[in-house]
Amino acid sequence: MPAKTLNHYTIQARDLEATKNFYCDIVGLTVGDRPPLSFPGYWLYCGGIPTVHLLGYQANAKLVTDGPSYPADTGRLDHIAFSCEGLAEMRADLERRGMKYEERVLPRMNMTQLFYLDPDGIAVECNFPPHETVAKAA
Repeated sequence: MPAKTLNHYTIQARDLEATKNFYCDIVGLTVGDRPPLSFPGYWLYCGGIPTVHLLGYQANAKLVTDGPSYPADTGRLDHIAFSCEGLAEMRADLERRGMKYEERVLPRMNMTQLFYLDPDGIAVECNFPPHETVAKAA
């Protein structure tokens, strides 16, 4: 049976608060309801769905994959993509914060993408609809 939608992804953050603030302040997610689990963390919501689960560092914990509690890098996780609106506002916000980002326009689709890194070095991709892409002079 094929996947139908993204349920969630989990990040074991170096700095739980900084990572939560990043995803709320910059990406635009909101902190929402989370079961009373025995370890620190947040569930961050996108469009009413708990899309990003953050885990706080636990010295003796094991990941679901039975690996070390705190990975040295992002492993196989390359980037996370969100459908977004408000390209000009997002671009201005990233610049105001002094954050480096890469901007791409997908050929034929005329869809703008902004790429930047979260506090753990995971790339975040924000996809904006074609009507927000400004045509470049040839």
